[in-house]
Amino acid sequence: MVNPYLLKFGFQPPVIHAKPNPKTGLFVVIPCYDEPDLIQSLESLLKCTPPSCPVEVITVINAGIETAISIKEKNSATLISATQWAAKNELDWITFHFIENQQLPKKHAGVGLARKIGMDEAVARLTFLEKDDVPIICFDADSSCDKNYFVEIEKAFNSNPKAKGAGIYFEHPISGTQFSDSIYSSIIDYELHLRYYKNALEFSGHPMACFTIGSSMAVMVSAYQSQGGMNKRKAGEDFYFMQKIVERFPVLEINTTKVIPSPRPSHRVPFGTGRAISEFGEGKNSDETYNFNGFGDLKVLNEKLEVFYHKKKVEQLVTSIDIPESIRSFLIEQKFEERIPDLLEYGRTWETFHKRFYNWFNAFRALKYVHFSRDNYYNNSSLINAVSNLAKALDLELEIQKNTSNQELLNVMRKHDKAQ
Repeated sequence: MVNPYLLKFGFQPPVIHAKPNPKTGLFVVIPCYDEPDLIQSLESLLKCTPPSCPVEVITVINAGIETAISIKEKNSATLISATQWAAKNELDWITFHFIENQQLPKKHAGVGLARKIGMDEAVARLTFLEKDDVPIICFDADSSCDKNYFVEIEKAFNSNPKAKGAGIYFEHPISGTQFSDSIYSSIIDYELHLRYYKNALEFSGHPMACFTIGSSMAVMVSAYQSQGGMNKRKAGEDFYFMQKIVERFPVLEINTTKVIPSPRPSHRVPFGTGRAISEFGEGKNSDETYNFNGFGDLKVLNEKLEVFYHKKKVEQLVTSIDIPESIRSFLIEQKFEERIPDLLEYGRTWETFHKRFYNWFNAFRALKYVHFSRDNYYNNSSLINAVSNLAKALDLELEIQKNTSNQELLNVMRKHDKAQ
């Protein structure tokens, strides 16, 4: 059976020749580059409670054409050991496949293309089965998960048939002996920043606030194909991919299980968790985040938008004194006035206007606004100040003392997120 998506967007032909189990209902895709702990991650999946359907795990061991020989040799050794491990540990309900491509083009070699290769392979296997829509779950080669991981993901999608994507609850390890105290301290600050940003954006009323963590997301095959598949970005591929999904489809938050991503430092990508932890270790301040005032201004825009629409005065969003200066300046800088005729022509009801407006002022543009407000209006603030302002706005039970630690703040935000 020919798949139009793969013909148009596929990077390489399918390479797994073993026929899939006709009842396969979940795919897991893991990019693997210079990873010493792949087998530990595979073991975590193997130890999960089996769902009602078979699972396929596709690991893409990858490197670029110009990657150092030493790393490619490590990758090859990883492939051999993982293949041997899988042969000894495969069960009836879970199958492990490995794809090796260590000649990725220089322009695109990286985690985005590696995820794409694995996710496209899942599409090909589902196409072979001529089967209905199923989830592709993204995981990482240095992550682990709770035992109910597959059961809860399966349950969530079965209970919400309209959902086409999901963010899966995550918690970085914040204590132990595997890493130094400084790394655990840094990951506390970084995860707190992530949770603050997502919740502050949600507080502002932006409809596309969601976590975009590569090891903790899932998408239905139909939505994956409709949006052209995974991008080839070397970093931030998860953010840009999930932004496209959340713009167009209902997206779940699965908080009944947990992914445990690694907090280890890394220079492999220009930004993301590993890079942030490396930079903190090199002296960059980890104890700061975006000022809450910027999100307060964004909330005013979200609240005033409907008023201006019904008054037929959308153009006055860039001139009205009722709109915060940071918002007005940003709308001008983004040439919002040029978008107004199109928004009004095709947004003839409030519902369609609202949808089209936020397709323009999407999660990426919202982040650009936050950076704009930081650079021009509101300096970054300490995590404790930002989170305490957010907690007050959300009526969270948080009593700030002089000695309140960022770990205590993180525990409050985790509790809040898990209850959503």
